[in-house]
Formats: sequence, structure tokens, C-alpha cells
Amino acid sequence: MDTTTLQPTISGMDAKIAQLEKMKAEALLGGGQKRIESQHKKGKLTARERIQLLLDEDSFEEIGQLVTHRSMNFGLDKQKFYGDGVITGYGTVHGRLVYVFAQDFTVFGGSLAEAHATKICRIMDLAMQNGAPIIGLNDSGGARIQEGVVSLGGYADIFYKNTMASGVIPQISAIMGPCAGGAVYSPAITDFIFMVENNSYMFVTGPNVVKTVTHEEVSSEELGGASAHSVKSGVTHFSSENGVTCINEIKQLLSYIPQNCEEEAPRLSYAPGNERRPKLNTIIPENPNQPYDIREVIEQVIDTDTFFEVHKNFAENIVVGFARLGGRSIGIVANQPAYLAGVLDIKSSQKAARFVRFCDCFNIPLLVFEDVPGFLPGTDQEWNAIITNGAKLLYAFCEATVPRITVITRKAYGGAYDVMNSKHIGADMNYAWPTAEIAVMGAKGAAEIIFKKEIEEAANPAEKLLEKEREYAELFANPYSATERGYIDEVILPEQTREKLIKAFKMLENKVAKLPKKKHGNIPL
Repeated sequence: MDTTTLQPTISGMDAKIAQLEKMKAEALLGGGQKRIESQHKKGKLTARERIQLLLDEDSFEEIGQLVTHRSMNFGLDKQKFYGDGVITGYGTVHGRLVYVFAQDFTVFGGSLAEAHATKICRIMDLAMQNGAPIIGLNDSGGARIQEGVVSLGGYADIFYKNTMASGVIPQISAIMGPCAGGAVYSPAITDFIFMVENNSYMFVTGPNVVKTVTHEEVSSEELGGASAHSVKSGVTHFSSENGVTCINEIKQLLSYIPQNCEEEAPRLSYAPGNERRPKLNTIIPENPNQPYDIREVIEQVIDTDTFFEVHKNFAENIVVGFARLGGRSIGIVANQPAYLAGVLDIKSSQKAARFVRFCDCFNIPLLVFEDVPGFLPGTDQEWNAIITNGAKLLYAFCEATVPRITVITRKAYGGAYDVMNSKHIGADMNYAWPTAEIAVMGAKGAAEIIFKKEIEEAANPAEKLLEKEREYAELFANPYSATERGYIDEVILPEQTREKLIKAFKMLENKVAKLPKKKHGNIPL
């Protein structure tokens, strides 16, 4: 065979392969080596390093690597980078499919424009169509102003996709650099936000605008850093020490949640054993006004070392998070007597309501530990809408169709008793410890109202008050009145809690509950 006729074809293919390899190599460098080094000097990983750390080894498949912008204004026609400042694709985390986009700060400061936004929307569409989580690694200077309103349109396209995906697939946002202006609203719509301490910030308007408008002097970190948003505003659910920790925590979160709203969370194998936990019998103090840490109860009840707390530093009077019980993933909502006596207020109601709705979206059973003296009184709470905000938590529990179990460890007073997943609002099983006090209010306050005249007329009012307080406590500051009416299914020994819950959740695993036909409810926002 005469091979000379084939030679030009081979040479031509070699040239084409070489050209492709060159383009891909260029794409892998993003904005170039100098900008990569600059990123490292700030203590930040590059977009590709983040993806590599997040996904299982060799599982990443990139989509749109050679996309470039099409803008000709302000000299952009002379500045083109493959990928246009965002890396998109799919891979696996612990063997499970996820979709990911990572903004590349080395290219135009990670700024968002038409092609950049189109790539993100494309990957979100694939995530929804294939029922897998979408993870956004945000590190962007904001809208690319050279492209004008096209950039704003790109943001809005993403916001719409976020909203359509909400409740369909888990959406996770990691803020690993700047995220300002319109860019903050995409993470805000997603299910969980992670931030990196001293290396990321979020705000609608930056320090310069704040200074111009309100004359406040504030740094980016003070205004919208990880600490501000994890403690004060509650915007972020997790504040991570560094980028590596942040990504590891994302992977941990994924292990507790399902791929989409049609599936259940991964279940680990579990070998039943002695489920009694005698230590629980001694956790509740003799003095009903003495605090204790509800996390001690949680740790004794759940599988060892499986509690993954959410919103840890925000509204500390309520504790929420994921855990495993008998190998099963569950969501936990618990009043925290060690902080503000576990009272419900605006922030704790918002925090718990959001968590309850996520668990209900994604078929994660709910376990509630209740020790609540009521709602926090005062003008600050009333004028800032404790009524509407408390109703958010009430609404979230009422609407939830997943298996729901409540354990009352001590106080369950007033309207807060109703709100904390009571039998009356659809809880499947309600347990109480012998230390439970289920009443309209505390014995002292009740006695002062019911026996007001009798106390005032007594020779020794203080002594009479104590007498009546004891009388009221004997009648109502216990779990038995509620049990007699069926509001409590069983009064159990604290040490029995774990075994009772494992059996109850197993019993409820095929629960079917349907809400009335509607377009959607109108939650009191």
C-alpha cells in the first residue's frame, strides 16, 4: 500500500491534536500563572484546586471549557480567556453524582457576564434534569460592568434557575472570596451557605457605599464577613476556618442528604445492640430553673459522633442539625436551655423554620427535643414581628409530611408547646420524660394569676404564693395531664429514649401524608 497519500492526513490530525492540547493547556491556566500565584498569596485555592479537592479523584468531567465571551466593548475583544471565568462540570462525591461550578477569580476577577452565566445555567439545568445536587463555589468581583445590562440579565437567569430548583435538588453555595451586589441573591436562595473566615464576604452594598449613604466606617469583614453572617445575620450556615475545611464540610453535609426530592438520604448499615443510655437519667437538674446543654442529650441518643450542627453560632437558643439514628439520617431541632433558657424568639424561629422546611423537602425525618419556657417577651420582639416569625416555625411544622417525633425533656409552656411539633399540629409520636412540665405557663406565674385575690388577702402572701405554686405544679407541672388526653403517646424513662426512637422511626418509614391540593401555601414571610 502506498502510504504517502495518508501522510498529509496524519500530519493534519497531529496539528489539530496539538492545537487542541494547546487550547486546553491555556484553559487550565485561567488568567495565567501570575494571577494563580496572587490567589495563593491571599491564602486562597484556585477554582480548579477547589474542584479537585471537592470531587472524587479523576471523576471531574468539565463542560464548556473553551467557551469565551462575545463582547467587543471597552477592549474586551482583545481580552479573551477560555472558560470565561467559571469552571463548570460534574463528578462524584463519595461515589454520588454532583454538578459543580467554580468561579475563577484569576479571569476578570471571576466577574459574571453573558457567557459566564450561560455556563452556570447550563449546569443547573443538567442537575435538575438528572436529579443531583448543585454546588456553587463563589469567588467573584460581581457583574462584569463592561457588558452592562447583559451581566444583570445573567444574574437574573441564575436566580430563576435557583428558584425552580428549590426543593427539587439540594443547592449548596460556598463563598470563597468576594460576593457582592446582585451576586448575593443566588446563594441566598440556595439551601446552605458556607463562608471562609477572613477570606470571603457577602453584602448588597459595600463599605464605600455604606460610608457615602450612612457615614458609617466599616470594613468588608465587619460588614459582611463570615463572622458577621454566621453570628449576627444568620445568612451563612457554616463558617469555616479555611478553604480546605470548607470543602470537607460540604462533603460531610452531602453524606446526610439525598440526591433529590424523590429519593431518601443514604442509610448506613447498623447492627442493633444495647440501646439503653443510663446517663440520660441524670442530665436534667433537680432545679427546674437550672440550665443544661441539650447537646448532651442529643449525643447520648444518636449514633456516636454523627451530629453535624447547622447554624451553630446563630440563634443559639435553638440547636439544629443532622445526625444518624440506627444508621438513618435525621434532622434534629432542639431547644437549648443553656442559652436564654431555650426561649423561642425571632431569630431562633427563623433558623428552625428554614431547617424544618429543608428536611421536609428532602424526605429527612424530624426529631424534636423540647424544653421551652415560651416566647421571649418585650417590645423589641413584638415590634420586630415575633408573631409573624414565630408563625414561620409553626407553619413549617404543620406543613411537614415527613415522619415527626417529639421528646419533651422538661418545660413545654404556652404557645411554644404547640409550636414545637406538638401532637395537635401533626406530630406522629410524642414522648415525654417524667421531668416534663406541660402547662400554659410556669407554676409561679400561673399561681399569681389564678390565686391573686387569695394571695393578697393572706396573712403571709409570700408563704401563700409558695403553697399555691406547689398546688399548681402538682396538678399541671408534669406530663400526666397531657398523657391522659392522648397528647403524649408515652411517658418514658430518659434512658429508653434511643431505643424508643429507633423503633418509632422504623415504624414510620413508609408514612404517607398528603397536603390539600393547592398551588402553594402562603407562609407568613
